This record gives sequence, C-alpha cells and structure tokens, in this order.
Amino acid sequence: MHSQGDQRGSSRLLRVMNERLLLDRLRETGSASRVELARVTGLSKPTVSAALAGMVEAGLAHVVGEVAGRPGPVTTLYDVNAAAAHVLGIDIGREWIRVAVADLRGEFLGRRDGRNSAHTAAELVRRARGLAHKAVAEAGVDWTSITCAVIGSPGVFDPVSGRVEFAPNLPGWGEPGLVDRLRDALAVRVDLENDVNLAAVGEHAYGEGKGKDHFVLVSIGTGVGMGIVVNGQLYTGARGAAGEVSYMPSAEADAVANDEVLAHGPTETAVAAFGIARAAQDSGLSFTTAKEVFAAAAEGDHAALALVEAEGRRIAGLVVAVAAVLDPEVIVLSGGVGRNVDLLGAPMSARIAELGPLRPTVASSALGETGVLHGAIARAVDQAWGLIFELRST
Repeated sequence: MHSQGDQRGSSRLLRVMNERLLLDRLRETGSASRVELARVTGLSKPTVSAALAGMVEAGLAHVVGEVAGRPGPVTTLYDVNAAAAHVLGIDIGREWIRVAVADLRGEFLGRRDGRNSAHTAAELVRRARGLAHKAVAEAGVDWTSITCAVIGSPGVFDPVSGRVEFAPNLPGWGEPGLVDRLRDALAVRVDLENDVNLAAVGEHAYGEGKGKDHFVLVSIGTGVGMGIVVNGQLYTGARGAAGEVSYMPSAEADAVANDEVLAHGPTETAVAAFGIARAAQDSGLSFTTAKEVFAAAAEGDHAALALVEAEGRRIAGLVVAVAAVLDPEVIVLSGGVGRNVDLLGAPMSARIAELGPLRPTVASSALGETGVLHGAIARAVDQAWGLIFELRST
C-alpha cells in the first residue's frame, strides 16, 4: 500500500518531467502556444496548461505575446525565461584566459579576455576569478544569479586524484585540489572539462558540426588535441582521455630530444606550433613563431611556404589516422595552426592522396578562437537547467 507521501512524490516527479519536456521544446523551437506544445509533445492540453502555469509561477517561463485567431480566441505564446539564472564559461589557455556570462538560452551578456601571464596554478585561479567578476559586472547581473561555471582547460581532470593530467603547457596545473580551489574562488558549482572537448561541443551546437551525428574536431595550436562526437554525443572514453592524439606515434618526432617527446607526446612535438618554430630554426630561418611563418607564407615567402607544406603533410597523416578509426562526416580543424586551412589545404590533400583511398572531408572551424568558450557556455546552460529541475523535483 502506497502512502500519501509516495503519491505526492510521484505526482511531483511527473509534473517536473512534463515541465522539462516542455522546456526542451521551447529551447529548441522558441516561443509556442499551448496547442502547439500539446501537439509536439503528445501531452494533453490540460497537462500542458498546468505545467506552463507552474513554470510561469516559478519564473522559468513567461508569456511573450498573443496571436489573434482568424476566427477564434486569442492564442497566448510562451517561452523560457532566459533571465531566470545565468552561467559562466571560462576558457583557460596557455596564452589567453577568456570568460563569458550568458543567460539560460546561451546568449552572451558579458565577456572579458585577458593575457595568461600566470606562472602558478594559484595565479591562474586568481586571474580567472578577476576576469569572471569583470564579465559579470559588464553583463549587469548579480553574482548570486550565477548558477554554475564550466571551465575549459588543456588536459584531463581525474576526479579521484583531483589532478589535471596531460597539461604540460600550463605551469602548476597538475596540482591536486585544483577544482576545489576554483570552486572556492568563484563560489559557484564548477566543472572542469577538456578544452578541445568543449570546442567540439561548441562546434556541434553552433558551427561546422551542427546537424552532424559523427564528427571530430582537431585542435592544433600551442598543443594538439581532438574532440569526438559519436551519435550526436561527446565521446570521452573510459577515463576521459579519448582524443589525446598528442600521444600518437609520429616519425617526425624521432629526431627531437626524448624528454620533450615524453612531456608533450610525439604528435604534439611534431605538429604543434612550437614544432613549426623548431623546424624554421633548424633550417636556419629567422622565424621564431608559427604565427610568423603563416604570415610570411600568406605573403608568398618561399621558405615559409615550404615550412607550411611540410606542416600540411604532417597534419594529413593525423587526419587520415583519425578517418580510418572513426570515419566522421567531417574533420574540423581549429587552433592557431589548424585554422589556416587555406594555406594547409593543398599539401594536406596531396599527402592524403598518397596515403590511400580514404578522402575525409576537412573544414576550418566556424567559431575560431571562441570555440571553447561557446562549448563551455553550452555545457553550463545544460547543467544549469538540470540543477533547476533537480531542485524542483525535491
């Protein structure tokens, strides 16, 4: 025999499930009437009306307009209340820290970027906190309205040890207790995720991966990493290290000092920006950064073009390996190096043709340097709605 408490709990859970179903439809399609929502969700009109009333009372939805029927009664239009709460997205990279504040539709309301001049994890945390508070102030919202924050960072967070692994380009970032320090500094719920995975989430939501069930994003810049989307969902593997392609074998790294290869991985050592700079120095050229090489190549400098051609061929080897294992619909290239598809495309295509019959589709990221930030916001918005409805079900 069920108690009244059990019945009330079941009724509350059913109500919240109906509310969440309606919310997801409104997030996907925008404003809609009760009749439209009943049709697309399969819920009865009285159930839709009751759920919408509860969401409006809680401030999660609101009336956004009316449409007069011809003939017929006036139809009320509802939409989610995107200002009910706010989220933080933070991209922590080797050179830049980028922070954005967004509403519950993922619309950016404030953004601050700052150079990453930190030499320790503690300095990084303080810098991120300072930029976050400036972004919130710019957005004109109260800090108390921030529901959660998602932070994109190189490496893989191990919740057991509390350490970030595989992040050699961020000084001190492997110290234990990092997420706790970030959570204390921001005073909100914090999740730390791999930056390239978040870039893939952003590209899937807003860029070249939109509408595609199988695609990968390969980021080549200061480091090298890959985000994988399978059946429309981010795939991270058994321990979160899926996509750590920097550690794939690479013959080009054989001539480099072994300690550097062990620190960065063979593919990253050969393909990342510092590998291009090393190749320039080994050739006796005056270029000191990959950015200088690509700028000179764009101006037609023959020596720079030769370096870019060699880089394109190295990237092609990685692309073919990825295509052979995952067979994605498209491979999106991002990062300071990867986004130069206009210069890299020809040597990549030539090398791909030499390596066999696979002909993967390669495209440049539509989001550029903001991909990680867009992914962090997209993930934070999903988490915020989850937290909101978790509270409503208790």
